[in-house]
Amino acid sequence: MCKGLSAIPSSCLEKAKGMRVKLSHLAEKQEWVYKHRANEEKLPQDLESLLNSKLGIQAFRWFLRSEFSEENLEFWLACEEYKNSPESKLAGKAQNIYNQFINPDAPHEVNLDSETREALTGLMQEPTTDTFDEAQHRIFSLMAKDSFPRFLRSSYGQQPIRVL
Repeated sequence: MCKGLSAIPSSCLEKAKGMRVKLSHLAEKQEWVYKHRANEEKLPQDLESLLNSKLGIQAFRWFLRSEFSEENLEFWLACEEYKNSPESKLAGKAQNIYNQFINPDAPHEVNLDSETREALTGLMQEPTTDTFDEAQHRIFSLMAKDSFPRFLRSSYGQQPIRVL
């Protein structure tokens, strides 16, 4: 008779969860590539151009997911969306970004120096469209120096993307 999951060591369960996450990312990538098979496009070779390409962002996101470090890209994209928000929605969106990425207990905390983090905390009282500019610039620089070069050397950055 099966004793259920309680008979399986917790370390095995954690490894199985990790494998499930990786497999779901691979399945998502395969499905997306299958849908976009018509033409091939070479990925941009600089981060700014890549972030201006929907396909480039998707490939970079897959790479970052494979390294469990997607939070920097997600923060950068959230800041871009925030800048284009109506003024009436800035306060709510700013608080959401802060809670998601800046707060020390944030679920997807980004790596910011204490000076930038403290300055940002002060700006949260009356957020404006440029509230996150300094933090976004620092995260962009971090991605440009760290994740992006690794992306270019990876299989994600080496293969052309298929586009419609």
